[in-house]
Amino acid sequence: MISIKRAVPADLDVVLALRYEMLMKVNKLDNHVFNEGFRHITKDYFVNGNQTTIVAMDGMVPIGCATICYIDVMPTFSHPTGKRAHFMNVYTRDAYRRQGIAKKMMELLIFEAKEKGVTHLNLDATEVGKQLYYKLGFSKTAEGMELSL
Repeated sequence: MISIKRAVPADLDVVLALRYEMLMKVNKLDNHVFNEGFRHITKDYFVNGNQTTIVAMDGMVPIGCATICYIDVMPTFSHPTGKRAHFMNVYTRDAYRRQGIAKKMMELLIFEAKEKGVTHLNLDATEVGKQLYYKLGFSKTAEGMELSL
């Protein structure tokens, strides 16, 4: 049975493992070892950063994750709250793709972003992920993709 939940500190090892798996796949790295500095900074961000991570599980097996990182900037006329967010680590293992899991994780995080007053979302997209992001209302930009709320 597939479950999707907000990650808690006890999920940190699962989240980090999924992130490293995703980074290796996206960057076409085989058996890459992330140095201790990278691991420490990443772990610290998940513990202390202004973010929310969602984890998808098939029973006790981790199958996907998605993270939203919150950013405060000076307000503008088109984004009067100054609250923005960036999606990272949106990933579902190959065997679980095309089942709506990533969509559900993204929808949960978009809902949370709206609740927090975020007016602008962006992300970097792989070719595999672009269709999902278009379905969620994102549009292509020179730097990646974005969605105004």
